[in-house]
Amino acid sequence: MVWKILINGFFNRFIPEDSSCLDLGAGYGEFANNVVCGKMFAMDMNPATRNHLKAGITFLEQDCSSYWNLPSNELDVVFTSNFLEHLHDKKCIEQTIEQCYRCLKIGGLMICMGPNVKVLPGAYWDFWDHHVPLTDAAIAECLKIKGFTIESVIPRFLPYTMSMGRVPPRFLIELYLKLPFLWPLFGRQFLVIARKQPKMDK
Repeated sequence: MVWKILINGFFNRFIPEDSSCLDLGAGYGEFANNVVCGKMFAMDMNPATRNHLKAGITFLEQDCSSYWNLPSNELDVVFTSNFLEHLHDKKCIEQTIEQCYRCLKIGGLMICMGPNVKVLPGAYWDFWDHHVPLTDAAIAECLKIKGFTIESVIPRFLPYTMSMGRVPPRFLIELYLKLPFLWPLFGRQFLVIARKQPKMDK
C-alpha cells in the first residue's frame, strides 16, 4: 500500500510508461510490482525475490557489484531504495554505480533513496546489515565521479518509520507527499536523482 502511494503520488513523474526500468535490490518487489512501464527488471541476490514478482518482470539473480547480465544502454531508469547501505563496502557501491551507468541510456535517470546517517547517527546502526554510512552528499558525490549529473538532492525526504514496518494511515502519506515543507521536519531518508551524461574524451 505504501509503495503504491509513493509511486502514484511522486515517483511516476520520473518513469515514462514506455520506459525500461530496473529495481535494484528489489526485495519483495514492492517497487517493481507497482510501477507502470514498458519493461521492468528486478535485481536481487535472494532467489526468493522471484516468487514475489508479478508476471512479466525479468528477474536478475546476481551480485549487483559484478557485471550485470544486461546490454549497455538498455535502461531508462534505475531505482534503488534502502539498499546501497547494505553493500559490504564503498568499493561495492562504486562498482554497482558503474554498472548503473553502463546499462543506462544517455539521459537515463538513477534514483537513489536511503537512510541518511547525518540525521540518524544512532538508529542507523540498529540494523546489523547496515555496512556503509551514507548521506545525500556522499551518494551525490559518488554519482558525479562516475559520470552522472545531479538533478535533485533532498537530504530529508521520507520519514525513517516507513523503512521500519510502522505504516502510517494512507491519507497521511498522501498528504505528506503534497506538502514538501514537512519533509525537512520529518524526513530521515535522502533522495538523490542523477542523469547519465556522455563521458568526455580526455
